[in-house]
Amino acid sequence: MTSKPDPSARIADNKKAAFNYFFEERFEAGMVLEGWEVKSLREGKVQLTDGYVVIRNGELFLIGLQINPLGTASTHITPDRIRTRKLLMHKAEIRRLIGKVEQKGYTLVPVNLHWKAGKVKCEIALARGKAEHDKRDTIKDREGKREVERALKSRVR
Repeated sequence: MTSKPDPSARIADNKKAAFNYFFEERFEAGMVLEGWEVKSLREGKVQLTDGYVVIRNGELFLIGLQINPLGTASTHITPDRIRTRKLLMHKAEIRRLIGKVEQKGYTLVPVNLHWKAGKVKCEIALARGKAEHDKRDTIKDREGKREVERALKSRVR
């Protein structure tokens, strides 16, 4: 369980996850990255929306995270933009997550990538999928907030 990271340290957010899931708990995990990936992350060449987390042999892996290589990447490596990346967490936290993910309806979803003390961290959430009517409620609330903001904005003028 983590506090919110500094907004200036944000690399990428998964806005689609908040629409599709209810977040029960949030965790922060380190990532195993290659040098070219870190350089690309500094340039913001990352897409998190299709990513998801799986547990294999007691380890966490992030699948579907797309990091696009820079044009100036080294010629002696072949960058794989959608490779499976390992997430780093304490064993006790992983065991706790395994127990919760095995419950019906729970999954692990990457919420955002951010910098913390010069390292890339991935915030993952233990999430439960939203039903169609919950998604409609979310859309209705969002549109209601927009209308209120428009009304307030026009009143100020």
